[in-house]
Amino acid sequence: MEVKMEVRFLRAEPTMAFPRGRLLAVRGGRLHVLAPDGWDVLGGVRPEGARPVSRDDAAEWCRFEGFDEAVLDAVPSPE
Repeated sequence: MEVKMEVRFLRAEPTMAFPRGRLLAVRGGRLHVLAPDGWDVLGGVRPEGARPVSRDDAAEWCRFEGFDEAVLDAVPSPE
């Protein structure tokens, strides 16, 4: 039986390169950033200024940035 771990979404502060910030996700205590080719693991702690967002807000961010919302269900589980 597969156990689903909760995923929390965050949005990093805007920068010149990412005017709408970056989408982050935490699953099983591991922090990920959404990159053009999917989720990448980030080492260290949550970036300063990153704020929690709802799944709906994360989905809106995905639509605006051209990502399929299905990516929100594809955050990797820690191994």
